[in-house]
Amino acid sequence: MIVVRRLLLALLALLALVTPARPARADEFRPAYLQLVQVDSVTYDVLWKLPALDESRTLALRPEFPAGTELLTPIRSLFAGGVAVQRWRIRVPGGLLGRSVEFPTLRTTRIDILVRLVRLDGTEQLERVLPTSPRFLAKASPGPLEVVRTYTVLGIEHILLGFDHLLFVLALVLIVRGTRKLLLTITAFTVAHSISLALATLGVVHVPGPPVEAIIALSIVFVASEIVHQQRGIESLAASKPWVVAFTFGLLHGLGFAGALAEVGLPQNAIPLALLFFNIGVELGQLAFVAAVLLLARLGLRFLNTGTAQRRLVTATAYAIGAIASYWTVERIAGFWG
Repeated sequence: MIVVRRLLLALLALLALVTPARPARADEFRPAYLQLVQVDSVTYDVLWKLPALDESRTLALRPEFPAGTELLTPIRSLFAGGVAVQRWRIRVPGGLLGRSVEFPTLRTTRIDILVRLVRLDGTEQLERVLPTSPRFLAKASPGPLEVVRTYTVLGIEHILLGFDHLLFVLALVLIVRGTRKLLLTITAFTVAHSISLALATLGVVHVPGPPVEAIIALSIVFVASEIVHQQRGIESLAASKPWVVAFTFGLLHGLGFAGALAEVGLPQNAIPLALLFFNIGVELGQLAFVAAVLLLARLGLRFLNTGTAQRRLVTATAYAIGAIASYWTVERIAGFWG
């Protein structure tokens, strides 16, 4: 099993090597976002967020409301943190219930749209609009199944797009020896980020996002260096008690998850349910990732059948992970003053 895990690591390194081409945020989870808050039976406050390079360079993407919709206030615009934000108020004759908001140019983009409708009674509808079906249908009331489905999918997508979280898990798999110890380590990581995710999302703790992102990158550098030490015969805390390291850094990674979830928001009438299934989605995505890499590793065993070759591969993979994480660390710290 040790050989299999290390080989899987090598294959994952190939995946890691492509990550510098992506932005270096810890939680690259940036769909467009439309929020509709119902003021009365026909009036809605609109919040529209769209990824942008600057105030003048945004995607040619806007929501189109049902025919007869009136603009009640001027559109107020703001650009911050790579996002263009617009707010205005509309009147929809007859209300939105049973009617659609269209996104006709969405088919030509590569992003999705999260749409959140807050009704007068406090209930909410949250859906993801895809380029293949660019419309949002306002429904009468959200059910628990809708919350479960939506937040589970969001959790899965978030972890699979969070390359730094995946690299950290990968580094843990590489450094841990023994199935039982690996299971304990992954469990410690899961418990830790579940705790901090819940506390941050509920407002019990608050830590600014940029420092969290920088420390997350630094945590990967640390574990990567511990792998190299282990290959040189130097046993340390990460090697002897990896669950301690996994739990400690897992608290930080949970804060990163919370930052992404904050961009989406939670349904006020189902916060515990949404939190639970977002976290379940994260774990499902993590398990799917590990399973896929293990499968690839087994297929690759035929190419590396000597202990020396495997050790060299583990070391090279650790250096690749550490180099990528070091780049992220420097870039994110530099972003403090950007």
